[in-house]
Amino acid sequence: MASLLAPPPAVSPASATTHVLLVDDVPQNLIAMEALLAKEDVSVLSAASGAEALELLLNHDVALALLDVQMPEMDGFALAELMRGASRTRHVPIIFLTASPNDPARSFKGYETGAVDFLHKPIEPHIILGKVRVFIQLHRQRLALEQQNEQLERALELNQTMMAVMTHDLRTPLSAINLCAEQVMDEADGTPMARHATFIKSSAVRMSRMIDQMLDFSRIRSSILTLDIHAADLGNVCEEVVAEIRRAHPGQPVVLTREGDLRGGFDVVRMGQVVGNLLGNAVQYGGGDTIAIHADGSHADMLHCVVRNAGHIDDALLPRLFEPFKGGFNRSTGLGLGLYIVDQFVRAHGGSVRAVNSKAGVCFDFRFPRRRTAGRQDDRA
Repeated sequence: MASLLAPPPAVSPASATTHVLLVDDVPQNLIAMEALLAKEDVSVLSAASGAEALELLLNHDVALALLDVQMPEMDGFALAELMRGASRTRHVPIIFLTASPNDPARSFKGYETGAVDFLHKPIEPHIILGKVRVFIQLHRQRLALEQQNEQLERALELNQTMMAVMTHDLRTPLSAINLCAEQVMDEADGTPMARHATFIKSSAVRMSRMIDQMLDFSRIRSSILTLDIHAADLGNVCEEVVAEIRRAHPGQPVVLTREGDLRGGFDVVRMGQVVGNLLGNAVQYGGGDTIAIHADGSHADMLHCVVRNAGHIDDALLPRLFEPFKGGFNRSTGLGLGLYIVDQFVRAHGGSVRAVNSKAGVCFDFRFPRRRTAGRQDDRA
């Protein structure tokens, strides 16, 4: 006998026929129930034993199973337990049919094996017809939802693929714009044209950051984010990012403090993006006041970093701050993906990030385990 763990055959909700399984060892009962239930769009699969029922379940998607309790070799309870133990059939609703007197203990056993109802013979035709009709409708709705989900997943995969291809291909013309802007800046130094070249250069840099964010977003959504874990020093990473911020924003005061042993195993590039996004966010919304960043390695098994700046985050926004396209305070200045990427990169390292308002301003802090191993790994979270 084939295994019930095999994948079910493809079924379209638009199919003209829905299958109902009827299991009874009395031929007259099978004939009577089939005549009662069979319709133009409902097919009754009849089985005289549990073994025959299992064979039918291998080849058909069933909306409902009507099982006689008292059968030789394999009774209805044993058949129900087999159905509930297989991924292929555990979702099939089961109604037990019995000619025995009403016995609470027997009914409890039926419900314990996964029954949705327990009917006693002789069964009123309108009662069984009403119950079967409900389960058939639920089955068709489930199939329709599954088909819609598959279509949505395919559309999402296509959109993500297109996004990855487009953002990747945009790098080539953007690199040319960057090079030309730099050349014009050099040649036009001291002339009015230098101002326009500087504007082109800064816009190209901003666009480059957006492309990087879209690529990271695509990788995260496609579950193909790869971490390159190596021994590194979080304090050194912070120093490099702070130096870049100071070069890009000469008038912006940024104070970095270090504490404890900041060595660990992490993806230097991804963690640099985390620190860079948080500092860039602080520069953008801090109003020009001093930004403080503190790298804390005083804990034996954890690395911790805190970024503080002036300002205030709306309390209604805080719970959704790290959601994609929700965290941006001003959509015209970016895609609203920076904080989402921060959250996902920290999570990929097994850590967490949060934002809180305080009297001194806004505080972002993230922490992650201090790894001692190195290597490449895929984040599938």
